[in-house]
Amino acid sequence: MQLKTLAGTALVAALAIFGAAGAADAHDHAAAAKTKPKAAEAAKPADAAKPADAAKADVDWAMNATVIEACSCPMFCQCYFNAEPAGHGGAGHEGHGGGAEHFCRANNAYKINKGHYGTTNLDGAKFWIAADLGASFADGEMDWAVLTFDKSLTPAQREGIGAIAGALFPVKWKSLTTAEGNIDKWEFTKDEAIALLDGGKTAEVHLKRPVASGSNADEPVVIKNLKYWGAPRNDGFIMMGPNVVEAYRVGPKAFEYKGTNGFMVTIDITSKDVAAAAAKSTMD
Repeated sequence: MQLKTLAGTALVAALAIFGAAGAADAHDHAAAAKTKPKAAEAAKPADAAKPADAAKADVDWAMNATVIEACSCPMFCQCYFNAEPAGHGGAGHEGHGGGAEHFCRANNAYKINKGHYGTTNLDGAKFWIAADLGASFADGEMDWAVLTFDKSLTPAQREGIGAIAGALFPVKWKSLTTAEGNIDKWEFTKDEAIALLDGGKTAEVHLKRPVASGSNADEPVVIKNLKYWGAPRNDGFIMMGPNVVEAYRVGPKAFEYKGTNGFMVTIDITSKDVAAAAAKSTMD
């Protein structure tokens, strides 16, 4: 899959927030080609625009979205509790071995239940973030991310999602690119969730609900009172792992994991939340 700069300086400016914004909320979680799908054409780093150009503080926006998410960490992803992802390949238990390589390689498939960016309606819009948080994000900087817009989205919708993604993940990225693809499956039941990007050729998340010992087998296990990155509200993390598979299958950073972390969560964030958090930060 070739990556692509998607039309308009406004989109690039919005993504500058996503790629270069400060890491205050990220610290809350730490302390967050032709390779054949039709998805694409030429890459450009999102930090090509200055963050100041991208601020657009006067734009009113809101997003309520559900994400089907999985990563390379064991259940449950420790990145929601500290700044160092799980270790892989070292001695000892997975996630704890000395000498291990630390990373969190994730696929997040989002569907907006209700949202807007200015006058642009975002209801039903889908986007996908594949990423690696790196060895440590204690300094608010993460390794890389690819933000993929569903090919059905208009330029205005892409601009809005780019800006909102910057507020959802207010961190710095060493590498951030955008792409276009076909999120042709995004569905879930109480017991299973599946998301496919370009039919799974580009990326895939497949989750199944576990039955925890002693729990009510008819109800999911839910983690409450845990923040999802920059979103101040969520309905609880529904445990849907260990996953069946989570994979990003294109380019030099391709990966695939089975039996690792997976969950679903519905989040809510607005421009007013971001403004309030910024005002509080300046007062602290």
